[in-house]
Amino acid sequence: MNKFSPARTTQTRGVDEITASRRLRRMRKADWSRRLVQENRLTVDDLIWPIFLTEGENVREEIAALPGVYRLSVDVAVKEAERAATLGIPAIATFPQIDLALKDETGSQILIADNLINRATRAIKAAVPEIGIITDAALDPFTSHGHDGILRDGIIVNDETVLQVASAAVLQADAGADIIAPSDMMDGRIGAIRDALDAAGHQDVAIMSYATKFASAFYGPYREAIGTQGLLKGDKKTYYLDHANSDEAMREIEQDLAEGADMIMVKPGLPYLDIIRRAKDEFSLPTFAYQVSGEYAMIEAAAANGWINGEAAMMESLLAFKRAGCDGILTYFAPRVAEILKG
Repeated sequence: MNKFSPARTTQTRGVDEITASRRLRRMRKADWSRRLVQENRLTVDDLIWPIFLTEGENVREEIAALPGVYRLSVDVAVKEAERAATLGIPAIATFPQIDLALKDETGSQILIADNLINRATRAIKAAVPEIGIITDAALDPFTSHGHDGILRDGIIVNDETVLQVASAAVLQADAGADIIAPSDMMDGRIGAIRDALDAAGHQDVAIMSYATKFASAFYGPYREAIGTQGLLKGDKKTYYLDHANSDEAMREIEQDLAEGADMIMVKPGLPYLDIIRRAKDEFSLPTFAYQVSGEYAMIEAAAANGWINGEAAMMESLLAFKRAGCDGILTYFAPRVAEILKG
């Protein structure tokens, strides 16, 4: 018999001797014991549902790259917000698809008090006051070039963009937004928004900072959803984070907290679990992740082809965020997960 054979090893030294009687499978032997020692749990309270808005009435338009995700007119968005509240989802985040004719170089439509995003906020708050509304003050849905800031001579100008983003944040708060979540990654935007909100009497409106938003390949379906995919000139590497950098991400978080952020977000999600864990360990602040469109689309596509169990992969991916330290997750799966959790 080969000296390395399993039989010889077992005869020479028993498992209890090898493990000092610490058999780690004991608590995995049954469903009840696995549940008893489970370290992390996903609940409906962890879910934030991103929805896409469009003009019109009774519009529910499926997004090709995001099966099961729709652009919604305001009236339909209200109904979906009611459904979310019934399921116990704490908050929704809204993102508009703006008519191409309303887009321009500076994204000026974001400064219209009655624009699509603000009309939706008012309507949802009137119908479902108990649900939280998170809005993004970034310019990319509103610009003709698809960038998150004002483009001048091929450069995204920081300070002028910050002034416009801060003004937009006040209009969104005026409409009833509970949390402003600026995703533009301009320097100084958090402090400028906090000052503008406070000056306008919105001291209770919180800021969720996209503190670590990376220049990622996983945003493609989102850009289709808001109508910027064919518009983007160049890339966003001069303001989004290099996905190779972790220390820089921590500096961004530290700066945003110093400027007044109430909570932070890591975006994308699964490829950046190390950033989530490090952020939670270093700052002990409410920490969120955005399971972005590319992550959702990969799971859906693999499931549609029969390559994975879609529901199991969906739940596993979300629990991974909790294990990494997230207090909540923005995910397009939110209503589906809430229904599963409701049982």
